[in-house]
Amino acid sequence: LLLEHEFKPLPADKQIETLPFLEAVAHLPPFFDCLGTPIVYSPVKADLTGNIKKIRAVYDSNPAKFKTLQNILEVEKELHGSAWPKTGATLALMWLKRGLKFILVLLQSISDGERDEEHPNLIRVNALKAYEIALKKYHGWMLQKLFTGSVYALPYKSDLLKALEKGKEVKEEESIEKIHQFLTRVTPILDAIYEMYTKMNAELSYKA
Repeated sequence: LLLEHEFKPLPADKQIETLPFLEAVAHLPPFFDCLGTPIVYSPVKADLTGNIKKIRAVYDSNPAKFKTLQNILEVEKELHGSAWPKTGATLALMWLKRGLKFILVLLQSISDGERDEEHPNLIRVNALKAYEIALKKYHGWMLQKLFTGSVYALPYKSDLLKALEKGKEVKEEESIEKIHQFLTRVTPILDAIYEMYTKMNAELSYKA
């Protein structure tokens, strides 16, 4: 599932082209189906899908003007004035990168072999780490409670890996190697997006 649509390597100038990025990222929302617990992860999946659509609509309105993600932030900053960055594709990308961060930290933690020694086939430890790092501080009390409670309904690691392999039986180390390939490609891109938000002072910490 993760390698179905390759992300382009991050160029030296860290300018991420909007269209290839959106096309690659559009394949990732189904990741949340692999986590079960629809009440919690369906909204995250819908949020990810919705934010991709919002960015795509802005890009489609003027592909030359919005060629890179950096262009989007720069043009919208000019366009929206004091309402920026809490508006437009800038806001959509802000939330999109947090959803991606959740996926990447969860997968990195599994890939690194972090686990509860008493229950090695559970992924609670990995999901909680991902939630703490990527999303928790942006969520109000109710959402936090919902998320932390949801870890008890997560699939076994073996079931998650099988879902990522689209139901095929594959050796765990092979699946982990594919996850590693995915992380190697996507992590630098996500880091560059976070860096861009910091540099442009576009990061907001309000709670959803």
